[in-house]
This record gives sequence, C-alpha cells and structure tokens, in this order.
Amino acid sequence: MTAALRTRLVELFSWVDPGPGSSHLVSDTSGWWRDAEVLTGLGPALVAPFRATRPTVVVAPAATGLMLGPLAATALGVGFVPAHKPGDGRLPAGPLTWAQSPPDFRGRQVDLAVRADRLGAGDRVLMVDDWVATGAQVRAVRDLCAARGAHWLGVAAVVVDLPAPVAAALGAHGLLTPDDLA
Repeated sequence: MTAALRTRLVELFSWVDPGPGSSHLVSDTSGWWRDAEVLTGLGPALVAPFRATRPTVVVAPAATGLMLGPLAATALGVGFVPAHKPGDGRLPAGPLTWAQSPPDFRGRQVDLAVRADRLGAGDRVLMVDDWVATGAQVRAVRDLCAARGAHWLGVAAVVVDLPAPVAAALGAHGLLTPDDLA
C-alpha cells in the first residue's frame, strides 16, 4: 500500500457518537467511498498480499463488501461472488449454499449464502471486507468455501482488529489496524 493511500484512509475516517443510549462509537467509513484516490487504490492494495496465491474469485459479504469485492476482483482480473444475508433484501434466484457465523462482536450469528453454481471445487477464494473485528463472518465464508469444495486463501480487509494467532489462522491481512484510526 502506498503512503498516500494510507494517509487518505486515515484522514477520511471518523468515529461517530450515535447518540443517547449507545454504548460505543461507530466507525464512519463513508469518506472512503467518496474519494476517487481511495477507490482507485483499494483494490490493488487489498489483493497485493495474495497475488502470488493466484485467487480465481473474490467473495465478499453484503453490504460494504459488495463495494470492495468488485474493486479487488478487478485488480486481480477475476470474478466476484457476493455473500448474501437474509435481511439484506431480495436473495438471488437459484440454489443457495448457506453457512452461519459464530457470534460476532454484538453476539449475533450471521447467516450468509452464495449461489451454489457460482463457487466450486476449482476455485481459489480470496475474501475481502472493510473491517474484520472478530472473524465471525470470515469463518462463515470459509465454511461456504469448504461446503462448495473451493480452496480458501484468506481474507483481505481495510481494517483488521484480530489477535495475531486468530489473524494467522484465518489468513487475514489488513491495510490498517484500529490503532491507526484512533
């Protein structure tokens, strides 16, 4: 990742107080999506640690992953498969393969699905997302890959907030840590 991209990611990020009754600040990454320099650089920066592993497809969960996934896939010259959540609106037509995450940072388990015919045994899968805090959704996508016979390569995220052993076990690489955004 270039120093300029790193600087822009930090500059365009903020923590927001959602108001009374909230127990914590919420990350605001909306500045990233408005900035052409960031959009141009994110895909190549995310995939750089994985180029040598030769991914054949990028998978990303809704919602922010649906923006990052195509950027990463384009940088690699491969296709993109979205991982859908039941509450995100209309699910795609056709047979779906489902997996459920372990509890995330809010204690929720998230169901994710991919079109069964979009991921297969010959695929080498790179997952991308904006923020990996617990690895729960990462584990669900890894389970989807296993269910479809695809080979898991790892996950690239803009921000990774995992203990080193968990990051290593999931193959997680991040451009930033939460300390960078303090």
